[in-house]
Amino acid sequence: MSRLIYSAITSLDGYVADESGDFSWAAPDPEVHAAVNDLVRPIETFLLGRRMYEVMVFWETVESGGPAHIDDFAAIWRGAEKVVYSRSLGEVSSARTRIERAFDPEAVRRMKAGGDLGVGGPGLAAVALDAGLVDEIHLFVTPVVIGGGRPWFLDGVLTTLNLVDLRRFDNGTVHLGYRVAG
Repeated sequence: MSRLIYSAITSLDGYVADESGDFSWAAPDPEVHAAVNDLVRPIETFLLGRRMYEVMVFWETVESGGPAHIDDFAAIWRGAEKVVYSRSLGEVSSARTRIERAFDPEAVRRMKAGGDLGVGGPGLAAVALDAGLVDEIHLFVTPVVIGGGRPWFLDGVLTTLNLVDLRRFDNGTVHLGYRVAG
């Protein structure tokens, strides 16, 4: 059965970016990056909001020949379909990418029938969770406290989770994998 997976790298106090939008503190080391790659490898389509797309489109043009974990993620990104949900984005700059002006839960349900999906960004993930579409949540919690910023999970969504995976990395990052209950 296909899954819709929300994954995020977050600070210990629950933020994906600080108050100025910086997330450089979240850059995964090779071990964590390889785990993220393994998690997203089966994803056939990434669902992204405009801001997350603008961050992730970097992977479209990153030069190959770098560290293996970087080349691997770039290949995963380039090989997947991307759907960007935006009312303001005029055009995309990556292959295999289309813009949708509104999030349609029924269309996403139909996409799930074709393979695993990944949802990126707390805002879009909250909408997908509220629609009952998210099957798994994977957090990579970094040993950093930033004190405020953009939370990985937005207020107003109530979801019960069952822990299915727990892994500690050498750099102190912890992966928490949950299946959405119900």
